[in-house]
Amino acid sequence: MIRAVVIDVDDTLCLTEAVCFELENEVLARLGRGPMSRAAHRSTWGLPLLEAMPRRSPGVDLGAFAAAYAEVLGAYVADGRLDAITPENLRTLDALAAAGRDVMLLTSRTEAEVAHLLDPGHVLAGRLDGVYHAGNVRFGKPDGRAFDELLAATGLTPAQCVYVGDSPGDAQAANGAGLGFVACMQSGVRQRADFAGHRVDAFIDAFPDVVGAVARLEAG
Repeated sequence: MIRAVVIDVDDTLCLTEAVCFELENEVLARLGRGPMSRAAHRSTWGLPLLEAMPRRSPGVDLGAFAAAYAEVLGAYVADGRLDAITPENLRTLDALAAAGRDVMLLTSRTEAEVAHLLDPGHVLAGRLDGVYHAGNVRFGKPDGRAFDELLAATGLTPAQCVYVGDSPGDAQAANGAGLGFVACMQSGVRQRADFAGHRVDAFIDAFPDVVGAVARLEAG
């Protein structure tokens, strides 16, 4: 039985690439820097933010960027511009739980970047059995060891878990850990060909399709 469905946040649970592009360019403007290109943003999408920024904006002061980012992030979250989770996706989480699956998040975001998702008043409250991020795991994606803490804490085997993500790095991490992998193509940022060389157990066009995909994988 597939006991746990582990879900990426960005462009999987919620569509964020476009709004993050806007947010990060607002931060760069506050620092007096020119905007990055959309191509640069997309080519590094999926990397931890402070790892990606030197490639998105060469020469950027990462300390200054991080400080300004925290302020702009708070404004975007407060305005509902970032991390809007649709009712359909919330119902999908509920359907996974109703099918007897544990539902967890595993993301490359820092603890500060997920803090609002963990607030007791957030719509995710009560819907998640665990949240793993850069603040509570020793290794980040695409390293398969990104799942070490989750597996140790739950006692689940990799074969009992499926990871749902949108990037080749997500696939690489799941493959390395021995988890099943479902690729969510909803954002349109990636194509199936981008996953060449990685094992993908199922492709889905939209996040709500994960319920059926996991059931089919379980049935063999």
